[in-house]
Amino acid sequence: MAFSHLRHALVAAAMLVTPCIAMGAPALMPMPASYVPGARPITLTGRVEVTWPGMRSPLLDRVVGRFERRLELLSGRRYAPEYGPVAPLRLQIDCTAKDPHMLSVEMREHYHLQVDDHGVLLTADGPAGVIRGLATLLQLVDHTADGPVLDAAVIDDRPRFAWRGLLIDVSRHFMTPATLERQIDAMELAKLNVLHLHLSDGQSFRVESHRYPRIQKIAVRGEYYTQGQIRALVAYAAERAIRVVPEFDTPGHSFALLTAYPQYAAQTPDAMDQRQVYVDAFDPTRPETYVFLRHLYHEMARLFPDTYFHAGGDEVRGWQWTQNPRIAAYMKAHGYADPKALQAAFTARIARMLEHDGKVMMGWDEVSEAPVPQGVMVEAWRGQKYTASAASAGHPVVVSAGYYLDLLLPAAEHYRVDPTDTLSDGQKKQVIGAEAALWTETVTEEMLDARLWPRTAAIAERFWSPQDVRDPDSLSARLPVMQDELQVLGNRAQANTYRMAARLAPADPQPLLTLLSVTGPVRNYARNHQAWQYLHKVPITQQQFDTPADIAAPDSFAAQAFNRDVRACLAGQHALKADLRARLVAWRDNDAAMVRLVAQYPVLQPLLPVSAELAALARAGLAALDGGGHGWRDSARHAITLAHQQIDASATTKAAHTMTQPPADLVQEIVPGIEALMASGRKT
Repeated sequence: MAFSHLRHALVAAAMLVTPCIAMGAPALMPMPASYVPGARPITLTGRVEVTWPGMRSPLLDRVVGRFERRLELLSGRRYAPEYGPVAPLRLQIDCTAKDPHMLSVEMREHYHLQVDDHGVLLTADGPAGVIRGLATLLQLVDHTADGPVLDAAVIDDRPRFAWRGLLIDVSRHFMTPATLERQIDAMELAKLNVLHLHLSDGQSFRVESHRYPRIQKIAVRGEYYTQGQIRALVAYAAERAIRVVPEFDTPGHSFALLTAYPQYAAQTPDAMDQRQVYVDAFDPTRPETYVFLRHLYHEMARLFPDTYFHAGGDEVRGWQWTQNPRIAAYMKAHGYADPKALQAAFTARIARMLEHDGKVMMGWDEVSEAPVPQGVMVEAWRGQKYTASAASAGHPVVVSAGYYLDLLLPAAEHYRVDPTDTLSDGQKKQVIGAEAALWTETVTEEMLDARLWPRTAAIAERFWSPQDVRDPDSLSARLPVMQDELQVLGNRAQANTYRMAARLAPADPQPLLTLLSVTGPVRNYARNHQAWQYLHKVPITQQQFDTPADIAAPDSFAAQAFNRDVRACLAGQHALKADLRARLVAWRDNDAAMVRLVAQYPVLQPLLPVSAELAALARAGLAALDGGGHGWRDSARHAITLAHQQIDASATTKAAHTMTQPPADLVQEIVPGIEALMASGRKT
């Protein structure tokens, strides 16, 4: 879908009904707290004239420069003085004051935006509000028959949650600074304000240490960030009112670090046994362990100015301690009834260490399973039960449960989740925000953009917009528009997807792309083949990440549009019938093209049953549209039944772990539309 498609038309087609946006309004995301459409749009010429009735600073000048470059890209208009004077877009920015809480959880992000015949007036409580307001202003760019315009509106907006984060795991797969900067740019546009970097795990430790150089020699296991690169990345994020919170995971998830410094391990690390990657933990009973971590954390803390420092604390295997006779004896002698109690003591010491460096410790919800200092911030990842218990214990809470992008669920599944559903009023007060999370066991740098966006934008709306903004039909209409905007402004999801497909089928990737446009990858960690090998205690082999399932997107916009158009057609919009038929014919006929492609590129052989199943579903849809013939329903039911069996195989984590997955790890996404057509008979 080209960005030049009208936002108005897309939103109107979806017949949006939400508290904040009316049919025909721009496809804003995240939805503002208050939106009132104006009468006449402003013609965009490419020239912007900025005035500053309030505060001005070098930071704000750079913010405006970035806005102007983005406006050029979105509008297609670039002011060239040699072409003569043109009417400018008059932009007044009234930043009322400096924000003493800039880049903290108290950061002021409220803004008021008025766009009318007189130009644009943006009023904000601080620099962050200016940044958020300009992100919204870019979404008012529209394209008409007469050229690009800026839609008129009055918007008053502020975030629902102070902490709106995105966790990117750079330990399992390294992401270059340039790639992370690209995600920060997208975060700015989606109004996220915390980048949580998971910088260490069993697989690697990704930051240069001057004090402990064996980290670079042994623990990084590939690439790492120099301290200068970290400082530059933090500064890049700060320019966009985004904080960077580091995570260095202990006492578990520490295999890489312990291979460099094995004297601090609970069990002797064996670098040849990859299964230990998932389990090795620090010995919390040795005084030397705390000396090592104090110096390491102190060095790392100096690189990240944010108040919060994530120290992990998740998934500690208790047997790492209880099966060490010396640790077991220590636990008995000191009255630690179980590993949770010992971990609580470890957590308390780490929290005190970080406090000496002016930091507040943050940890996964396991750290609160035994009493720890109330000031420790808890990140709840295992469900609302743990959100509620941590909040009841007085901890500030950030919620990531329900927002794990590596589950490969469609955006709508995450969008249904609210960070505070089922909580009491008292518990809700402890929730300061939420985070989307992408763990990268099955995500390479080339895949990162597509695995993050645009789904993260949908989740960002749950964090920013009022709680009652949660209409899935509205989301379905607006999310493709957000994807287009991100693509124009530098996101590489679609470009990288095309390149990956072209590598598999260089002569003609189109049949492959057509197939992948209406299929999705299996869900709920069914793609994590290496992890399942570990759990089944079999030799771990290297997993490849250049298969069609690595290219397919969790959200199939083509399939969603088809399913939506089927419903509209059955509801009375019969003019859609011809277009539905054309799409079904194209999917049916694509099977022959795939057969020819596989003959040329045998690596695509696993796709043949996937392609045949899509063709069978398409034939079922065509038969339902046109009345079918003798026996068509039996064939159609068989195709539907098979598709459901394949979808069910990864419908839950348990199913993904125990059931045989479909060919090529792909599932069909047009099933709801085909079922609706079949149920309708000849009514269309």
